[in-house]
Amino acid sequence: MDKTRILFVCLGNICRSPSAEAVMKSLVQKEGIADFFEIDSAGIIDAHEGEPADARMKRHAIIRGYQLTSISRPVNAAHDFRHFDMIIGMDDQNISDLMRLAPDETAKKKIFKMTDFSHSGHYGIVPDPYYGGDQGFEMVLDILEEACEGLLHHIKNQHKY
Repeated sequence: MDKTRILFVCLGNICRSPSAEAVMKSLVQKEGIADFFEIDSAGIIDAHEGEPADARMKRHAIIRGYQLTSISRPVNAAHDFRHFDMIIGMDDQNISDLMRLAPDETAKKKIFKMTDFSHSGHYGIVPDPYYGGDQGFEMVLDILEEACEGLLHHIKNQHKY
């Protein structure tokens, strides 16, 4: 069976998208289906390229048992839209930027918003916690945990894992 390849995207790839990557990796590991997935993250901009995740985000993630180990990189449109099955943006601006970067209509069909997989409907986006306090990082993790569970449910229904 082919792997399901997921790329999570936020602005700088240091807070939201590496957290989504870690949460999703944890979920598929717990389900015993990690071998069926390739999960990565990237940023719209390259301002943090080569850097680890934000230390505050890492601190909040560790409390919940997640290790943010990815290194920031920008979206590589030529590769990523061809390689990944799903490219998931965190907010409306990320979605707009991804649509602009998509090379064709087939690529655009791979773009989703993270909160589209949330079952509560409480949030329309995953807000950027970079300029906020501790509560912002906690809220991001709350939203990502719920949305990643919904995403996994969606994928499992399609692929019958």
